[in-house]
Amino acid sequence: MIGFEAAKTVPMSQDELPALIAAAKDDPAAFGRLYDRYLQPVYRYLYSRLGDAHTAEDVTSQTFVAAYEALPKYRERGQFTAWLFRIARSKLYDHLRRSRREVGLEAAGELLEREDALGVLIRAEELSRVRFLISHLNEEEQDLIRLRYVAELSFGEISDLLGKREDAVKKTLYRLLARLKSQME
Repeated sequence: MIGFEAAKTVPMSQDELPALIAAAKDDPAAFGRLYDRYLQPVYRYLYSRLGDAHTAEDVTSQTFVAAYEALPKYRERGQFTAWLFRIARSKLYDHLRRSRREVGLEAAGELLEREDALGVLIRAEELSRVRFLISHLNEEEQDLIRLRYVAELSFGEISDLLGKREDAVKKTLYRLLARLKSQME
């Protein structure tokens, strides 16, 4: 069995998604394709919040079980990713309420370190500084960075998830990145 960290994201066009969702409501095998497509982004997002691979795997599994159970009630409006990440965030917050523990964005860096040790060594000093700056952002700003760069969601998916306009999400993120860049200089 492939581990959560080693699993590859299965590409899927947005045109395929509605038909696959409809099929998954009746066929568990079709849900498997949705699972394959979204496993890595959901896991990376949860790992960046929890910092523990085993716990992130558990919460990721809970997310997909809940999504499978709720899928018959899902109404396709082009927002499947936002719907799935709402479930993931809900499961994350349930876990955090029970455990009262959360880690910073450096956990995402640890995941990347395992994937490309040489690249991390070269950038270690810059990464340390970026981590420091990010750790001093408020939780909403950190979550925006996690959703965009760790979970690799599009601006449209993030805007659906957060209930904000896409241009507002872009503007907020670009201003945040400009602020971080100026602090790096």
